[in-house]
Amino acid sequence: MQICRDLSSLRAACAALRAGGRRLGLVPTMGALHDGHLSLLAAARAAGADAVAASIFVNPLQFNAGDDLARYPRDEEGDLAKLRDAGCDLAWLPPVDAMYPPRNCSTIEVAGPSRGFEGDARPGHFRGVATVCAKLFLQTGADIAAFGEKDWQQLQVVTRMARDLDIPIRIQPVPTMREADGLAMSSRNRFLDASERAVAPFLFQVMRDAAVAMAGGALVPAALAAGRARLVTAGFAPDYLALASAEGLEPLDALDRARPMRLLAAARLGTVRLLDNIPVAA
Repeated sequence: MQICRDLSSLRAACAALRAGGRRLGLVPTMGALHDGHLSLLAAARAAGADAVAASIFVNPLQFNAGDDLARYPRDEEGDLAKLRDAGCDLAWLPPVDAMYPPRNCSTIEVAGPSRGFEGDARPGHFRGVATVCAKLFLQTGADIAAFGEKDWQQLQVVTRMARDLDIPIRIQPVPTMREADGLAMSSRNRFLDASERAVAPFLFQVMRDAAVAMAGGALVPAALAAGRARLVTAGFAPDYLALASAEGLEPLDALDRARPMRLLAAARLGTVRLLDNIPVAA
């Protein structure tokens, strides 16, 4: 596995990997890798990539508070070992000044799917996501980029950004990887203490129960209110439990049989903010 830390070596390495019409897959990450990240490497190959690159960059534009940025887990040595074992061809580890050189003053703002939910909870977050992903796509020239469905709103923002800017890359969604008890895999799960970790899978259970209730005829507002109440009783502080259209993220007060829907959730448990989502059948 080749490791690049400057843009010129990255461009040369990516050009070599794409030589002869070979297709390059990209897995953008912020490190602290787990099996969910590694599943994206396999998904990129399954989607047609002949070689796969992974980026590790804790993007400061995605964070609202400096302490959250400083607290984000980092394990470069462990991450590189996992990428090697997973058959990654190239690791891109840029310093901040390589991604955002001095006097850099351009960012990308995506409206539409960035509004509401995480867009409200973390102002500016999706500006950072769209900007760094556009740069990664253009830096590598990747043909395919794999993103997990756990961060559903992020997936929609990145898909819309690439489409609107005519970036010639295929965004490949990958189903959420879960622990055996249903908890969605996340780099931040390591911050859950033992008692919180035991409770954390209840978020997924509440979501499934709400989806079943709505599909069975329960009124959407009532099912969501009941789910939020159950989370509070279990010790969560929910930011939202909401039904939305899957692509545009428009909030829904009733099932919509004309388009796919998604049940979205964000809830704090102790110091950890958990995100999850599942599809909802009409």
